[in-house]
Amino acid sequence: MTHSFAPVREWRNVDRATFREQIVPLRRPAILRGVARAWPAVQAGCRSAEALCATIAATDVGRPVTTFLGPPQIKGRFWYQDDLRGVNYQQRLAPLREVLEVLLRAKDEPAPPSFYAGAVRMSEHCPDFARDHVLDLPGEDAVARLWIGNRATVSTHFDMSENVAVVVGGHRRFTFFPPEQVRNLYVGPFDFTFAGPPVSMVDLRDPDLARYPRFAEAMATAQEAELEPGDAAYIPYMWWHQVEALDAVNVLVNYWWELHGRDWQGSPFKTLMHAIMNIRDLPEREREVWRAWFDHYVFGAGHDAVAHLPPTARGALGEMTPDMAAKVKLFLMDEWRR
Repeated sequence: MTHSFAPVREWRNVDRATFREQIVPLRRPAILRGVARAWPAVQAGCRSAEALCATIAATDVGRPVTTFLGPPQIKGRFWYQDDLRGVNYQQRLAPLREVLEVLLRAKDEPAPPSFYAGAVRMSEHCPDFARDHVLDLPGEDAVARLWIGNRATVSTHFDMSENVAVVVGGHRRFTFFPPEQVRNLYVGPFDFTFAGPPVSMVDLRDPDLARYPRFAEAMATAQEAELEPGDAAYIPYMWWHQVEALDAVNVLVNYWWELHGRDWQGSPFKTLMHAIMNIRDLPEREREVWRAWFDHYVFGAGHDAVAHLPPTARGALGEMTPDMAAKVKLFLMDEWRR
């Protein structure tokens, strides 16, 4: 089943100033056409898959990477088993050079196994490749990571950071949903996931609307784009996205970074899990009380909620500093010592 989604806004000739001052403030996905077209690996990939893989393999320092391997029957959709207690693939460790060799051997098979290695830190596994392939758009704390595989699908998920994903070899299709579509995406388990964040349980290419009826509302908000080598996608914080690698050999480099990150901050997602544990199942009247508190101190008035107190008396309700954050963490840890 195929669907026609709205196109993603495209930009060309993007430089650092355009990205930081015009694209990021929109807080919407963007396609950056040709932004890495001059990369040596992109040029090699345009010649052949073998040239692309050779360019990467020549820089491999031999450290093993985690690979995901599934049988041909999964058709690239790395997913749960029917009972959600297991997955339909295996994980193995192998040097990057071996990963590339397996990929090339499988590319001409009529029904190859599904295969990819992801989130490989380039600075640790192929530092010379990292040196020769640099994008200056992301934040200074961004780490370049390599994704290599054949026709595989990373199901609809989110990142708790900013993301720029550069297509180096092959073609990729990106499908985006706004963060507020969480209620319509039928999110899977929080504590048993493939690689961090939970995913939508709906098969985007064959949605079961009888089982997941609200997904029709999500599809009405979706945007989609297909990228070729040298193109990049900007994925803002918490935007849902599915990524499909469309060719027998696909390579992507991505960068995650924080717009307003602070080393001492905890994870909002873990805070959500804490709230689910402590608040969700309270009696309705008590939940309404805590809704008012969260609205007042977190989502509503915020700092204005304590404006009546002198700054020296605001404590954890005032400006959060590293020292105050450390005290709050000790306060939270003390709860579990009782």
